[in-house]
Amino acid sequence: MTMSRNAGSSIARAGLAVGLLWCGGMNAQSLMRGSGPTGTVRIFNTDSAVLEAGDERKDLPCAVVPVKARLGFDLRFHAGYEVSVPLRELAGNEDMLTMVFRVRREGGNEPPVYFSQKISVPAIEDDAKGEAYLRGGFDLGEGNYHVDWLMRDRTERVCSSFWEVEAMLPPKDKDLAMVIPAGGIRAVEQQPFKEEPPVTRDPEGTLNVKVLVNFAPQNARAAALKPFDTAALISILRSVAREPRITKVSVVAFNMQEQRVIYRQDNTEQIDFPALGDALDSLKLGTVDLNRLGNKHGDVRFLTKLIADECSSPQQPDALIFAGPKVMLEEGVPTEALKQVGDLTYPVFYMNYNAFPQQVPWRDAIGTAVKHLKGYEYTISRPRDLWFAWTEIMSRIVKLRYGRAPSAASTQ
Repeated sequence: MTMSRNAGSSIARAGLAVGLLWCGGMNAQSLMRGSGPTGTVRIFNTDSAVLEAGDERKDLPCAVVPVKARLGFDLRFHAGYEVSVPLRELAGNEDMLTMVFRVRREGGNEPPVYFSQKISVPAIEDDAKGEAYLRGGFDLGEGNYHVDWLMRDRTERVCSSFWEVEAMLPPKDKDLAMVIPAGGIRAVEQQPFKEEPPVTRDPEGTLNVKVLVNFAPQNARAAALKPFDTAALISILRSVAREPRITKVSVVAFNMQEQRVIYRQDNTEQIDFPALGDALDSLKLGTVDLNRLGNKHGDVRFLTKLIADECSSPQQPDALIFAGPKVMLEEGVPTEALKQVGDLTYPVFYMNYNAFPQQVPWRDAIGTAVKHLKGYEYTISRPRDLWFAWTEIMSRIVKLRYGRAPSAASTQ
């Protein structure tokens, strides 16, 4: 969670470690024990009375803004709320804020799902100015929902709010295979690099695919990868990992800003997502390496060598897939270097993750190289783009590998 608008010098004098206040972040809500269709939730009678009454209370002054449900690349609807509290209301010795809320599907017979969170508040000076900001979230399947929410401090002052949430796919996206079933309510996934469950492979599938992923932010000068961007790139990899017709996969994770390969995994049956996550922790975006600074064309040389090496690997895959945001360089990969790669015996694809295609509509360095290699490029801006792109990619791979159309739709 984050805090902003630190107005007034009193906050600085207090040495207010507000980062500790919101350390849990958007994902800190926990599912209450017994929540769901098979259990009984234990909740204080006073909290239950507030939630049942449905009347907004401001004993503890706060402003609650619902966050509309948004479909993520992980094919889950993400919804939530933002809360602001005047710092003067939290002044005094250490305190504890407790949030309890429940989400239930409209028109359904299922019991509501309860969430809770406790936030430690450090000592705050009486003359502190500004506001503290909190955020929370939960994941949904398709449907309409009602949220009953409250927050209280140790003196039992309560702020409560109630709202509706709509999570609906547009008609053109109805083919998407959602991870959470309609009416489902889940806690926010806190481990983006969790291990992928084993996949039952197609006994007739013998496809071997290599994926090169540029783990970089949309803005090449950004100092960090945003969670939404990371989720998009991981979702591309999970599409590959979940494909039953792919029996072997190689992964090369690299970063153009640092001009280095971060992680490599060759010819494996299952992608090691936890190991990939650990490797990405080594990224130091936003820092300047003096050696790279003095190497004017280092980025072009790095990308040229990467493409040449992976295309010339002795172990030929059935498809080579590039994925990542646009790589805008002053110079492209030299044509002579691409000619030396020769005519490939397998197809090349580029899943270009571009959250704002209207801002950067022209082809980037990787796209130009893929075009020269007679490959196919797909722009991934929304979850539906990923689903349809992967379906077409698998169709092309199977047709080129076996000389026929695929017998089954790609699983997502």
